[in-house]
Amino acid sequence: MTLALVDYGAGNLHSVANALRAAGCEDLAVTASPDVVRAADRVVLPGVGSFKACAEGLRAIPGMVEAMTERVHVGAAPFLGICVGMQLLATRGLEHGVTRGLDWIEGEVRLIERTDREIKIPHMGWNDVSLGRKDPAQGLIDAGEAYFLHSYHFQPDDGATVAAMTDHGGGLVAAVAKDNVVGVQFHPEKSQQYGLSLLSRFLEWKP
Repeated sequence: MTLALVDYGAGNLHSVANALRAAGCEDLAVTASPDVVRAADRVVLPGVGSFKACAEGLRAIPGMVEAMTERVHVGAAPFLGICVGMQLLATRGLEHGVTRGLDWIEGEVRLIERTDREIKIPHMGWNDVSLGRKDPAQGLIDAGEAYFLHSYHFQPDDGATVAAMTDHGGGLVAAVAKDNVVGVQFHPEKSQQYGLSLLSRFLEWKP
């Protein structure tokens, strides 16, 4: 099984790659090549920084978005988006203006609203991951605690795509999923055993 970890200059690649290997991935390609992505059995899109910068970085690689779309939507390869890599699944992001996302899961990424003076933004540190009644991630996401670091959050148009929630002065989406696509707002590579267990399940996930 080959896993493509997409390198577009906007992810914590070293830590994510190490976590994937620790979770059991033996054939990992850290790549900026659309051809490698097309041939991969699974695809992971990390992301650190702003929605706008990440979207522009991804589109700056000729053919990468097309290769990801072909492999994931036509070839049905399991896909995992991490942090901003999850946010890029949205229709648009509102950070530094309006920026187009991949539109794989309809919705938008907007600033976390401060509803309590005691609540700090960015949302940073360990927090609960709570599951809802429905499970669009098909068993991939477990309840537990994970490490978060973000100021913007994903608001999907369809609540059925919400796989998990967290609470930071109100509910925030912790994970989204649709068919063979899943995204997590938290950082599995920084979430110790909880994160490694998630990555291990993703390596075996058959949506």
